[in-house]
Amino acid sequence: MARQPQDLLHLLTRAERLAARRIQSVLDAYDCSVDAWRVLDLLSGDEGRGMTALAEDAALPAPTLTKLIDQLVDQNVVFRRVDPADRRRVLVQLTPRGLRRRRQLSRAVRAEWGPTSPGLTEDEENQLMPLLGRLSGALADGGDKEGATTTAAGSPVGRAR
Repeated sequence: MARQPQDLLHLLTRAERLAARRIQSVLDAYDCSVDAWRVLDLLSGDEGRGMTALAEDAALPAPTLTKLIDQLVDQNVVFRRVDPADRRRVLVQLTPRGLRRRRQLSRAVRAEWGPTSPGLTEDEENQLMPLLGRLSGALADGGDKEGATTTAAGSPVGRAR
């Protein structure tokens, strides 16, 4: 028998909120929000990211991301620059201080979280991540399972082109 959509939504929402609460308890010691931690992590290793892509990947509305980036600029952990390929776009990038902060936060979260997701074995996590990525991709594509693609970590990257 097929489960009701609300069953899946309830389980996903509960898991996300409990995970965020657990991570927030670690980040509180660093005066950092889960959203700021996500953004810093998304900016790691990049030459800068556009605000639209960053908002989508961070699952934040554009105005919320703009306000958050303003705060991170004030803390000197990110900076904005004009995209050399398209001068109409603004790229956001970590400062050296932001790189150090991201590493510090990542170490603290990993120390609390452990090597795998709480309650899951490594094999279970390796099964869950691609499934969640596929689900996210399918939902982002309006249910088109064939067009969804994911990264190796299982996060959706949009429609295959």
